[in-house]
Order: sequence, then C-alpha cells, then structure tokens
Amino acid sequence: MESTATAAMTFAVPSTKAQARYRVLTRPTNPFTVPAGGVVQRPPARHLCIRAAIPRTKKEETVETVREQLENCYLLAGINYKGFTVKQFQELRKTFPESTKLIVAKNTLVYKAVEGTPWETLKPCMKGMNVWLFVHSEEIPAALKPYRDFQREKKLEDNDFTGAVFEGKFYGPDEFKKLETLPTRAEIYATLLGALKAPSSALVSTLQAPARELLLVLKAHIKNLEEQQALPQ
Repeated sequence: MESTATAAMTFAVPSTKAQARYRVLTRPTNPFTVPAGGVVQRPPARHLCIRAAIPRTKKEETVETVREQLENCYLLAGINYKGFTVKQFQELRKTFPESTKLIVAKNTLVYKAVEGTPWETLKPCMKGMNVWLFVHSEEIPAALKPYRDFQREKKLEDNDFTGAVFEGKFYGPDEFKKLETLPTRAEIYATLLGALKAPSSALVSTLQAPARELLLVLKAHIKNLEEQQALPQ
C-alpha cells in the first residue's frame, strides 16, 4: 500500500526538474534564443514580405511622381532643406505659384527618374538633403524669387540652392544669378520687336544664337537699342 501511495504522489506532483522543463515550454518563444537542438525559431516569413513590399511600392510611386513633374518642366532645382521645421516647409509651399511644385524625395530616387534624360546633368547636386523645385513656367526669375525672399526672411543662409538644370545645362549655386536675371517674356517680346526694326544682319545674328544663350543675347541687344532710340510703347 505504501508503495502504491508513493507512486501516486510521484505521478501527481512532478519533480522539480520536470516542473522546470514544463515552465520553459510554456514561456513565450524568444526569436533570438537558440534551442538546445540547434534550430533557430523565426517569425513567419509572410510578415517580412509585407514589410518589404511597402517600401518598394513607395519608391516606385516617388520615381513616377518625379517623372510626371518633369513633363513640361522648364527648370529643376535642388534646395538644401536640412534643419527645416514642418511649419517652415508648409509656409514655403504656400509662397510658390501653381506652376511651381515642391517635392521631397531622396536623391537616389530622383536620379533614377532623370537617368538617361537631359535632366541627368543634375547629378552634381545629388548629395545631402534636397527638396526639389519643378518649374512649369518660362518665367524662371519669378519662380525662383519666392524662395530667395523666404530664405532672406527666415535667415536661412545655409539653406541655399544646391544646383539646377535649365535647357540641359547644369547651374551650380554660384551660377544662380544668371538664372535669376533672365529677361521676362515681356522683355523678350520687346527685344524681338526692336530686332525686327534693326538691320537684317543684326536680326539674323540674334536668331542664330544658341537657344540657351538667346535670352541673354536679347537682353543685351535691347539695352543697346535703348541707348540708340526709344522703344515703341
């Protein structure tokens, strides 16, 4: 009888070693723990696939957005926005006309969108933190002026233009003065009108200038005409 009781107690109350083994089995699985058998327990693979798919989709959407903005785009410029607050960025967006779009995108994604196109010359400014300015207007100085005013008002001297592409040519930060002083459409029309009244050789010389330099040539020409005679109103 005593032997039977002892066996019953042994069955009802597991040993300390067995209890310890039971506790280990009921604990939550630690993915970083290597079991005694050497098999590493990992989370289900489907979670990793979902997480990986979301970034790829966002990247593809960003590249496509950049490509869409390049359609009918006259100028693409980068601005160093390191240190910008959300409020400053929102205020900056409101300063631009509808023909100018401001987009935040990684340099690698923007380069992927412009690679193999005339905009690829933008590569020198593909470093640091850039926000991208897409100008869908021929009035380049008017498109750049809002940021210059904002930069001056907020005292953001370190947040300058990092570069731009206009008519296939790259302009570094020290060359932006050329872009900001391009003649307006009204000035171009006045210059063409003046050129039509000038000798034919002067007109041909003006029209044969490279497309990128034509605006600057016309501006210089109108100044010369103003010195000789008053332009018609």
